[in-house]
Amino acid sequence: MLMSFQTYGTFCIAQQKSSKKFKVVLDAGHGGSDPGKPSKAGYKEKDIALKIVLATGKALEKDPNIEVVYTRKTDKFIELKERGAIANRAEADLFISVHCNAHHTQAYGAETYVLGLHRNETNFNVAKAENEVILLEENYEENYAQYDINSPESFIGLTLLQEQFLEQSIELAASIQDNFRERLKRKDRSVKQAGFIVLHQTVMPSVLVETGFITNKKEGAYLNSKKGQTELASAISKAVIVYKDKLVQDPASILQATSDSTEEVTTSDQIFEDTIFKVQIAASGREIETKSYNFKGLSTISRKREGPLYKYYYGSTSNYTEVKKLLQEAKRKGYDSAFIVSFNKNNIQIPLKQVLN
Repeated sequence: MLMSFQTYGTFCIAQQKSSKKFKVVLDAGHGGSDPGKPSKAGYKEKDIALKIVLATGKALEKDPNIEVVYTRKTDKFIELKERGAIANRAEADLFISVHCNAHHTQAYGAETYVLGLHRNETNFNVAKAENEVILLEENYEENYAQYDINSPESFIGLTLLQEQFLEQSIELAASIQDNFRERLKRKDRSVKQAGFIVLHQTVMPSVLVETGFITNKKEGAYLNSKKGQTELASAISKAVIVYKDKLVQDPASILQATSDSTEEVTTSDQIFEDTIFKVQIAASGREIETKSYNFKGLSTISRKREGPLYKYYYGSTSNYTEVKKLLQEAKRKGYDSAFIVSFNKNNIQIPLKQVLN
């Protein structure tokens, strides 16, 4: 079954402290001895990806609240595991890997991937082509022992930590695709899911952008042009800024940051009749049994399906004071991106800010 996503559910993201710049790691695919996908016209994916990344970074760096980290800024070969490691060491808020697609037909259009199982043969083949770069690395058999690029099943073992970032990754990917479609009038091949090793290495919201088909005569020329590279970079950078700004405006994230930096003014309970508060601790494309051993010992876990995602919640109470304590407990257990959500008596999610006001 093809996993094609649009924007679902409430936006959620790991906590962003006001004193910390929003950090974005930009990864230009391929490089050095790895040219990327071939083109009869002589276009090189590694060069196009790098130029788009540098232009994206230049646009983002105009925002004083954003810090950009590059996995490469020159024609250099970087191992897949090192690309993820760069993002992890930087404690990045986002990881974006930029590539070009290829096909034996005149296929065209842009698509953005999030981490997941190869849901169909097309997605599998795209991921396999990108993952084959590991064969150029030294000791690849040792470094990637858990992966079999010929087997989708080798990617089943996604950690729950990575799955916590799935919804955030979809949110960013959908915004990028929206910009490609609406701003640039490019063909929208949607947000998809596949097992890219470079995404599997990261522990933050991460996407891989296939900006277009280098093998398409018209689109290949566009990708190789200064105009095309500038426009694509603008679309990606604007999506990042929207994502960042949405974080700042999101009530759950604001309240979460506030609860970490201020002391309680009062110890009295805040009861809201006809409202149920829960702590969202994860969002996953996989249905997980709601047992405490699957959630680091937390009990009272509930699950709700929204579109292609299952959302997992800790606790259930009308006491806002109590749910804030549950939030802190979830964080102590390692769910750093947990946040409070609210539901009405019909179990329909409503904005937390609306309830508190």
